[in-house]
Amino acid sequence: MTYYTLYNSPVGTLFLAEDDDAVTNIKQPSAALRDGASERDTPLLAELRRQLGEYFAGARREFDVPLAPAGTEFQLRVWARLSAIPYGETRTYGQIAAEIGNARASRAVGGANNRNPIGIVIPCHRVIGADGALTGYAGGLDMKTHLLRLEGAMS
Repeated sequence: MTYYTLYNSPVGTLFLAEDDDAVTNIKQPSAALRDGASERDTPLLAELRRQLGEYFAGARREFDVPLAPAGTEFQLRVWARLSAIPYGETRTYGQIAAEIGNARASRAVGGANNRNPIGIVIPCHRVIGADGALTGYAGGLDMKTHLLRLEGAMS
C-alpha cells in the first residue's frame, strides 16, 4: 500500500510517499501522485520529515531512510551515482555519464535526472551543466538554487 503525507519545507510543499516501508517519492504535490495512495503519517514518513527538517536547518548532510525509486536499469544506475555526490559538491551531466561507463550519455543522464522520483534525498540538484550553469531541474531553478546555496555549493 502506498501512503503519503505533505511536508511544508523552505522550498515549498513537498509530497512524500512510501510503499512497503521504503520512500518512493519526494516531489512537488500533484493530483496524479495521490492516485492510488492513502494519506497517512506513517513512522517512516515522520522520520523522513524529521530528517528533511534537519537538512533544511543545516544540521544534516546525509539521509538515512530506506529508498525504493522506480525506474529503468539505466535510471537506477544514474540515481545511485547521484547519491554518491558529496554534500556541497556538484558534478556535470558529462561527469555522471563517464562515471557510469558511458561518456556520451550526458543527455540520457539529464533525462534520468529529470525523472528522479526522490528529489533532495537522491540529490539531482547537485548536477549542473558543463559550463557551470544551473540547467533544468524538475522542482524549478529557484529550488535548485536554494538547495545548492544551503549546501554551500554556490554563493
